[in-house]
Amino acid sequence: MVREVVEMLAPRPGGVYVDTTLGGGGHARFVLEKMDGSGLLIGIDRDQSALEYAGSALKPWADCCRLLHGNFSEIKKVARDVGVERVDGMLFDLGMSSMQVDRAERGFSFMRDGPLDMRMDPSRGKTAAQLIDELAESELAEIIEEYGEERAARRIARTIVLERGRKEVWTTQRLARVVASAAGGRRGRIHPATRTFQALRIVVNDELEALSTALEDGITLLAAAGRLAVISYHSLEDRRVKQIFKKHIGRWASKPEGGRQWEGSLPAVRAVVKKPLRPSEAEVATNPRARSAKLRCIERMG
Repeated sequence: MVREVVEMLAPRPGGVYVDTTLGGGGHARFVLEKMDGSGLLIGIDRDQSALEYAGSALKPWADCCRLLHGNFSEIKKVARDVGVERVDGMLFDLGMSSMQVDRAERGFSFMRDGPLDMRMDPSRGKTAAQLIDELAESELAEIIEEYGEERAARRIARTIVLERGRKEVWTTQRLARVVASAAGGRRGRIHPATRTFQALRIVVNDELEALSTALEDGITLLAAAGRLAVISYHSLEDRRVKQIFKKHIGRWASKPEGGRQWEGSLPAVRAVVKKPLRPSEAEVATNPRARSAKLRCIERMG
């Protein structure tokens, strides 16, 4: 949704913009083109290999780029370290990059067999394999049910725990087979292991809590009329985005003693679009992974 993102952020020469999920630099490139060589783009990514790739792709704009390794939940620290107090636009693209999904050794997908890792930053934290080996059955079931919205969570957790006794190395395809045996065969176009993989990935990377922190801090960093855009890909992400945006999209109410007061969290924002934008049919045809994407955007008031 590059065209839609650029329209929402409306980048201009001399502005300051943050791509909090830089990936391969696809969105950043088009923002930089609109900046026309002046201003600053800060790119953040948890994946060092993505930063290296983006650094090469964005080399023509190196003079107005700062690419940094980190989690978007650290956005306040990143801005402080770079010497930025306010930003004119900020993007969160919450989907996994093709570089992560397509590399078997990263362990995000069961389409290719590989180690069950799932860490967006391979230098930190526990892998998905470590989690499913260490968690109690009840904890595992709770994670799969809450973050995967999986009805068969308890049965899946029980089967995984039984499989632990075999002392085999966990790989992506082994876990997919175990989950499928517990949840039943494929129904429709969604593989029975999809929701379990989503749940483990969210927990391994602390995605939802990091997102909440990043959005709240990101809103405080916006300049007046600065915009913050988010592309989400599943209901848990989108729900979290809507809740935080709704807190800040309040209203001015009249006070009994005269004057007005803001009813809502500060800083005050407005919705740039009332309903989330969806990818075009043409984009979905060329990039099926975009089919569930939703783009929301807010603008800081005052």
